[in-house]
Amino acid sequence: MTGSLFDHLEAARRDHFVGRSQERDLLRAAINKADLPLGLIYIFGPGGVGKSSLLRESAYWAQQASVRVLPLDGRNLEVSPAGFLHALQQLLGLSHPEAVIPGLRGYDGRILLQIDTAELLFPLDSWLQETFLPQLPGHVLVIMAGRNPPSLRWRTDPGWQQLMRLVPLKNLSQEESRAFLMRRTIPARQHERILAFTHGHPLALSLIADMFAQHPDIEFHPENAPDIIKSLLEQFMQEVPSPLHRAALEACSQVRLLNEPLLGALLDVKEPHAIFAWLRGLSFMEAERRGLYPHDLAREALAVDLHWRDPLWQAALHNRARNFYIQRFHESSEQQQRHILSDYIFLHRDNPVIQAYFDWQATGTVFTDGYLESDRATLLGMIRQHEGETAVTLATHWLERQPEGWVIFRQPGGTAQGLLLQVALEKCTAEDAARDPAVAAALTFLAHHAPLRPGDAATLFRFWMAAESYQGLSPVQSRIFLNMVQHYLTRTNLAFTFIPCAEPDFWVAVFGFAEQARLPQADFVVNGRSFGMYGHDWRVVPPLVWLARMAEHELGIKVELPEPAGPLAAPPDAALDEVAFAAAVQEALRHFTDDLALQNNPLCRSRLVDKTAVDVPPVVQLRQLVQEGLQQMTAHPKQNRWQRTLHHTYIQPADTQEQAAELLDLPFSTYRRYLRLGVQYLTDWLWLRR
Repeated sequence: MTGSLFDHLEAARRDHFVGRSQERDLLRAAINKADLPLGLIYIFGPGGVGKSSLLRESAYWAQQASVRVLPLDGRNLEVSPAGFLHALQQLLGLSHPEAVIPGLRGYDGRILLQIDTAELLFPLDSWLQETFLPQLPGHVLVIMAGRNPPSLRWRTDPGWQQLMRLVPLKNLSQEESRAFLMRRTIPARQHERILAFTHGHPLALSLIADMFAQHPDIEFHPENAPDIIKSLLEQFMQEVPSPLHRAALEACSQVRLLNEPLLGALLDVKEPHAIFAWLRGLSFMEAERRGLYPHDLAREALAVDLHWRDPLWQAALHNRARNFYIQRFHESSEQQQRHILSDYIFLHRDNPVIQAYFDWQATGTVFTDGYLESDRATLLGMIRQHEGETAVTLATHWLERQPEGWVIFRQPGGTAQGLLLQVALEKCTAEDAARDPAVAAALTFLAHHAPLRPGDAATLFRFWMAAESYQGLSPVQSRIFLNMVQHYLTRTNLAFTFIPCAEPDFWVAVFGFAEQARLPQADFVVNGRSFGMYGHDWRVVPPLVWLARMAEHELGIKVELPEPAGPLAAPPDAALDEVAFAAAVQEALRHFTDDLALQNNPLCRSRLVDKTAVDVPPVVQLRQLVQEGLQQMTAHPKQNRWQRTLHHTYIQPADTQEQAAELLDLPFSTYRRYLRLGVQYLTDWLWLRR
């Protein structure tokens, strides 16, 4: 190996350098020009984004052009004018600091002065701007690099505005990131997973490449690489002032956007302003109109670290965020409600089901609007393209019958990119059912399985599609789902909703997670094309319980949500038909030990309970009634078996039904038969007491 070790190190670093073509061209041009076009180039970006690597590249080009390089680093300087000049004095080989400026002026050639980690030199800000830099001769080019952009003092100075070029460094693009991984011989099959974690952040890519260099056969999973997470967190956070500040960072990693009221709710503090201001000043924090958010990689590093280190605190943050969103939902306009729902869904972003079917990051590319008569041709053309001429005839009928049910999704310029038709089934007539097979199927299902009571509302999302991708995954589809959820939470007295799908099997996973039941009895055919129906009975699982249960499915722990006074609370329910009553009994048994779910059960608002009994809440009364019904079974030997089966399934449940059958020493088929008979007996007993 010829040459110095330093030369080989620099060559290896350059060999691994990818991307930054525009920045490199700017620096190379500034270094090579005879007359300097600029006095100062200021590079800034989060820790680990590649500022120091770019400085090393510029030093190499300077050496190739016989330009002398003077490298300074804020980490190694005494932060004072004297300390700064002393460091330059040593680099120049001068006898005393006062000789620095004359020495620079007298140097016969070009000079590149590099100042890295410039954020640590903030106390010297005014001295550098007003005293030191203006004294430099014209043959000295200064490149500064720091986490933060230069202060407002620099950016508003008319002189520096002309002589300073700002160079913000962002992550590498996907193409640049792939080039880096290929150069480091990372297996291509692992690229997607690595890119999803790093978001193109150079330090993260480099750390992962180092891991592969040591363990070539490893499968990368961020949660299994705590050393990488630790290194990234150290780069991003440096020194955190207090545990509360650390908690604020962790909270920021969990939510989509952070403002002061949300921060106060997450940390349970009344005056969050000082901590919010600290967050806002961090180099890896960015801001938009609605709040702060961290650099993508900082968010990922913080979130992964929190998930494996303190999952209970992560769950608590999720609960507090949900509480905050739900309380704010009914205080907001329709447009704000959709923003809040996007924020709510963002809490589930790591759930593989949500990831696969919901693109919350892209939903901002379309906005929701009402129907205009000028939309008619566009909407009918969209429906004709995807569902044919018969569907156009049906859509025309609904444009006349329920124009208020149409929701349009537009591009910023106003062009319709998608549609959603919400048919109010309680307003439909026999003529409507005769015309539209979907309405006929939904009304028939309701009549046989979930009859509407006086005052109930039911909605059929009759048409839903994007102009280009129909019912496939897209930003429009994500926005349609947001509007559906908004409808669940705001429609007064909503009893049932139906979602017809052209490809129902495609949606099994996401609709299963969202407790939308597959209803084959309500499937229908239009012009030879079959549609599969999904639905949900909001009287059995009201919106508040529905939200909590989705969170519980993901976190695996009990979720507590507030009971708002608005439509999220289930409406009063004085009378249930037999089908709805039986479903409510089944639901009460399933959630016998869950106060939150049980208090939203329709039986707690039925004639079974005494609402005037202030000292005995409806939940307690319902439990007592169930226990009394079970006790009635013990008088007869056969019914006693049913009682024991219900007891070990619902009252003091085994972990699984298989374990309950084993505990009862029953074949599983016998256990299931006893369970069915026991539920039927209890349902009949409670029905007679209503």
